Amino acid sequence: MIPGGQPNMQQLLQQAQKMQQDFARAQQELAATEVDGQAGGGLVKATVTGSGELRGLVIDPKAVDPEDTETLADLIVAAVQAANDNAQQLQQAKLGPLAQGMGGLPGLGF
Repeated sequence: MIPGGQPNMQQLLQQAQKMQQDFARAQQELAATEVDGQAGGGLVKATVTGSGELRGLVIDPKAVDPEDTETLADLIVAAVQAANDNAQQLQQAKLGPLAQGMGGLPGLGF
């Protein structure tokens, strides 16, 4: 702070730029990190990136019953949801502290 209690704008801008760079770096790491989710005791496994992009789906042949495609569809949805839940937890771990830090800057209330 400079005399008179006014914040040093240059310092605030530098701090905001660093946080923005850290945030962008964390987002890139999330996009490159894969997490898994499964359903039906492992009969269906989904892989998503930390940013939530579906990258893979593995279906055990035991899960395939031509007479009951609804159960297979439910297992797929559950596996993808589980993987996305894991991705959201990863996002919170990586981005949460950065977002909280940004909330301390005037005008950047996250």
